[in-house]
Amino acid sequence: MFKEMGRTSQAVLVIFCVLRTVKAFEMEITPAERIVAQIGGTLVLTCNTTGCASPSFSWRTQMDSPLGGKVSNHRTHSTLTMNPVSIVNSHSYLCTVVCDEGEKKEKSVQVELYSFPSDPIIEISPSLVAGEPATVICKIPDVYPSDHLEVLLKKDEHVLHEKDFFEDDSTNTETKIVTYTFYPTAEDIGKEITCLARLAVAEMDFEPKERTSSQKLNANFGPQNTVITASPGNSPMEGDSLTLTCVTQSNPPAQTVWRKDLAEESIQHLIKNNVLSIPHVHFNDSGLYICEVINLVTNKTEKATVNITIQGAPVITEFSIEPSTTVQEGENVSIQCSAESNPPPKITLRRKSDNANMEPYSARSILLPSVMFQSGGDYECVAENKFGNSKREITLNVKYGPKNTMITVIPTATLKEGETVTMKCTSSGNPAPVISWKKKNASGESEKISKNATLTIQNLKSQDLGLYECEAYNQFGKEEKAVKLYIQAGLAEPDQMIPLVIAFSSVAAVAVPAVAILIYVSRQAKINGSYSLVKALRLKV
Repeated sequence: MFKEMGRTSQAVLVIFCVLRTVKAFEMEITPAERIVAQIGGTLVLTCNTTGCASPSFSWRTQMDSPLGGKVSNHRTHSTLTMNPVSIVNSHSYLCTVVCDEGEKKEKSVQVELYSFPSDPIIEISPSLVAGEPATVICKIPDVYPSDHLEVLLKKDEHVLHEKDFFEDDSTNTETKIVTYTFYPTAEDIGKEITCLARLAVAEMDFEPKERTSSQKLNANFGPQNTVITASPGNSPMEGDSLTLTCVTQSNPPAQTVWRKDLAEESIQHLIKNNVLSIPHVHFNDSGLYICEVINLVTNKTEKATVNITIQGAPVITEFSIEPSTTVQEGENVSIQCSAESNPPPKITLRRKSDNANMEPYSARSILLPSVMFQSGGDYECVAENKFGNSKREITLNVKYGPKNTMITVIPTATLKEGETVTMKCTSSGNPAPVISWKKKNASGESEKISKNATLTIQNLKSQDLGLYECEAYNQFGKEEKAVKLYIQAGLAEPDQMIPLVIAFSSVAAVAVPAVAILIYVSRQAKINGSYSLVKALRLKV
């Protein structure tokens, strides 16, 4: 029984081996049935056989069009290589295999083509100007089939423009172009313009079906919204530091020029910088400051202004006498005082020797026509406001010739022969006059006898009688006064005693303290100003 079972197993094994050696003739194409290929790439179709020792291969298209590729046959397989794949390869390819015994088999594969080789190309002008039209160009290179192409232009996430080519009938690869015009703004700087292209062929399996490219916007604009800030403020105190900062919005950054309006309607150019610093301001720094900014790319300018007022206690800027501090009596004289401050100062101008309760001559000036010597002296200018005051002095020196020349005789009582008499001459003038004495001799001529203001005669004698002249002199003039001296010798009889008579100028006559003698002009004097004390006494008696 076991022997029979062994024979049966051997028979089955033999049958199995025979069946293995006579496997049926088969063929296949890879990739199978349908393939999507990119134009410009490489595609290899392989036709494989089994169960045939020496197969014969052939390739053709269903439309008998050119293969557009290279066939390479091997023992059990054949390949059709298309490199590069082109639009002519869009066919159904048929592989035919004939086996040794004449058995033939065929299989086909559909080759479908597309082209979406690279990301879009964005072209935007590098010098966009805000508010002016700008054009964005998006190019999608070598697209096929373009009738499935969709293109979106976006600014960040906002869709600017959308276009499709669904009605395009192109039968070859083409670069499709989408153009869009928009108006960039200053807020667009740094935002991205994106071109998104979709090749949406539903029945084709390929990747990627969506490509994007982006480019940042850089819009030139301005200047705009230009403002000036002042630190510590628009009304700093005199002596403070002042900083003016000009701020503007501009791309690229604007150039800044500072100017200042001047009183004579002209412009003072300051600096080319957006910050203007004045370390220690003065009142003359007050005024209108102008910041002018220019964008050299857009060639646009804008201005901003700020009015600066410097506050502080008064500063006397001018205290002068015209034509000079030293003048001659009779000239026209003008005294001027000017001060600056904010708020404006109250100016008081007066001569210091005047009564303090007197009103000032004027707020800012004193005019002295045909000036008199009495107007000379120290003048004071006081400027004051709520922040403080300022004071200056100046001296007016009036030059004039001798005036008020006087002769004083000492003693004033009756003199006797042999006594001493002193005659003193005084005179005012600027510069101080030079005083000298002269005496008329018997011939009537004057003879200089002294260069001193005081003339003293000792041991008075009869020969000392005569006319004495006092002369006061400076470069602006001279003035003379005279006195006649009478001397009589002593007599034997007491009632015949004649007092010593002293005469002096009638022009400058003054009452003598303690004697109060009325002045009498001597008819015998030949010059003005002499007198006779004897005759005066006689008249009194």
